[in-house]
Amino acid sequence: QVQLVESGGGLVQAGDSLRLSCAASGRTFSNYAMGWFRQFPGKDRQFVAAINRSGGATYYGDSVKGRFTISRDNAETTVYLQMNSLKPEDTAVYSCAATRRLFSTAITRGSEYDYWGQGTQVTVSS
Repeated sequence: QVQLVESGGGLVQAGDSLRLSCAASGRTFSNYAMGWFRQFPGKDRQFVAAINRSGGATYYGDSVKGRFTISRDNAETTVYLQMNSLKPEDTAVYSCAATRRLFSTAITRGSEYDYWGQGTQVTVSS
């Protein structure tokens, strides 16, 4: 099993930046593509960003493209989500996830992922 622990969430003002971290257990972190999703109250989970095993390919949801950046450090077994120019509509619980499947367009689907973190709350005030 893979254990994922998110951190870095908090309360910020519109226009501010945050960096979320997702620390993974185990010594096979490089075998997993990683994704970030967010959950709004009463709504379905929304894809945010994904990164392949090596970190050489990334993909972003339209709502965050140009503002958020996903990265990973395989030596530290950690994936990051740098969030800039935050908006109130970015307020959500952000979760990271891991999949053993090869990187493809299906990486935007939550069902593609095998393991999930518990999430970290991001709140953006006006």
